[in-house]
Amino acid sequence: MSRSDYAESHLYRLRHSAAHVMAQAVLEMFPGGKLAIGPAIEDGFYYDFDLPRSLTPDDLVAIEKRMREIIAADHKFMRREVTAEEACRIFADQPYKLELIEGLVSGSLDEDGESSAGEAQPTLTTYRHDNFEDLCRGPHLDSTGQINPDGVKLLRIAGAYWRGDERNPMLQRIYGTAWETAEDLEDYLKRLAEAEKRDHRRLGTQLDLFSIHPDQLGGGLILWHPKGALIRHLVEDFCKREHLANGYELVYSPHIGRSALWETSGHLGYYRENMYAPMEIEGQQYYLKPMNCPFHILIYKSALRSYRDLPLRFAEWGTVYRYERSGVLHGLLRVRGFTQDDAHHFCRPDQMPSEIDFVLNFSLHLLRSFGFDEFSAYLSTRPGERKAVGDVQQWRAAEGALEEALKRTGIPYEIDEGGGAFYGPKIDLKVKDAINREWQLTTIQFDFNLPERFDLTYMGEDGQPHRPYMVHRALLGSMERFFGILIEHYGGAFPVWLAPVQAILIPIADRHVTYAREVAAQMKAAGLRALVDDGSDRMANKIRKAQEQKIPYMLVVGDREVQAGAVAVRLRSGQDLGPKPIDELIAMVREAVASRGSV
Repeated sequence: MSRSDYAESHLYRLRHSAAHVMAQAVLEMFPGGKLAIGPAIEDGFYYDFDLPRSLTPDDLVAIEKRMREIIAADHKFMRREVTAEEACRIFADQPYKLELIEGLVSGSLDEDGESSAGEAQPTLTTYRHDNFEDLCRGPHLDSTGQINPDGVKLLRIAGAYWRGDERNPMLQRIYGTAWETAEDLEDYLKRLAEAEKRDHRRLGTQLDLFSIHPDQLGGGLILWHPKGALIRHLVEDFCKREHLANGYELVYSPHIGRSALWETSGHLGYYRENMYAPMEIEGQQYYLKPMNCPFHILIYKSALRSYRDLPLRFAEWGTVYRYERSGVLHGLLRVRGFTQDDAHHFCRPDQMPSEIDFVLNFSLHLLRSFGFDEFSAYLSTRPGERKAVGDVQQWRAAEGALEEALKRTGIPYEIDEGGGAFYGPKIDLKVKDAINREWQLTTIQFDFNLPERFDLTYMGEDGQPHRPYMVHRALLGSMERFFGILIEHYGGAFPVWLAPVQAILIPIADRHVTYAREVAAQMKAAGLRALVDDGSDRMANKIRKAQEQKIPYMLVVGDREVQAGAVAVRLRSGQDLGPKPIDELIAMVREAVASRGSV
């Protein structure tokens, strides 16, 4: 279901209504409690509260019980429009609501408390049921009785800063979910349990892939351990070889740049709050780079470009730094320092349709190489009322090229009318993982702004300077986020070509260790990654540990295997393939690597 369809769906109204019922129950338990934001979200809802004490799991049980009573009473949801003055009177004892009202009226905040450049809203709406009323755009069900009490479950309590800013008060967030039937709820809870098993933060520790040290290193900064770093190297190496084979040129750029560069690019004007504070060097201010694009533009400008030189495709695995509020940091998925697989295409206007075809198909090719085969897309078009850089004809041509390219791929897509940034339309590609969750990865973004700001030109066939088109493209998004998604997609059981240890030799007794080391050496000589577990544990424990580490092949060696020049092959799935000669084993593993398959 698309975002717009979900916002109009019965399920959305059900969850939004359940959130209000929960808020009523909480405020009855804590009469002096303060309300913040309480939206419906994908698969559920949440509400943020400022309460006199910390909530406990027992509180959730009591809140759920009271929710069922409110649902059974079948109170009607009543919408009314109010002026800002009326809203301030209604919520006079609710400071978070008063701040939200002020922001909505001025246009500086949206209904979720996020910064906005929207229009002022002199008229606001509230929804009331029973004795509970909240500032709310809706929509809701007709009455609380339309909520199935057997389809509602409160899930957990979390901390959340007001408006996601650690300088603001810490609130208590209650997450819940609501479904039309008890069976739907049960299915969701099973999916949730599977997602928790696949959580990249837990698996990252279990498999010794990465770590985060917020108190010593800083929040949102990742340390890649040897196994995780090896997987990253394999991913990057494969991607770089594919890029070079498909007309890209690799470039490198520094981690900092002078303030003048970021002034020209517009980042200091429009993006400063997401940049780290400047550092002063020889009387000049320098900034850690939040993006790679200005550096690639300078490379383009370093020489006179002819129409014959285009298209140019510059690619870089460039590390950038962006200030994210601590409240939104989340494992590998939301960090402050990350490496983008960034690329910028510079082309003539007549090359633009074929260039979009190329970049979209190249993106799909690489994503399929990592085991993703279900895709959807969003096409964001020219903003309606806001000022957009570039003339309408340029926008329409770019939007048309993006949409036609999507049509040719056959993947489902939705148009986000007016949702583009001021500088150009874009495609966002989403993939579905092994448990049917959607992840947004690739972005293909037109930019009519930076070529103007940096006065980019090429000499045309007519001997006159012309403005090139510029396309930004981050295929995997960032290595950190993609790695987190990859861990969860495979549940840590990486395909053989990415597994940091592809095979482990398990000698039954000490007398078999020498043979195990000889086999491991043969596998390493064949380009495979093999280790020997020569510890003192019993064989069963060694197999169990190897399975916990999700090693694809466990190769047991005893007297019979030594005499036969073979190994007994077990897969991490538990399947026993029996004894296999060394040459046959190596050929089997190498085939799995070459096909990028799993076991």
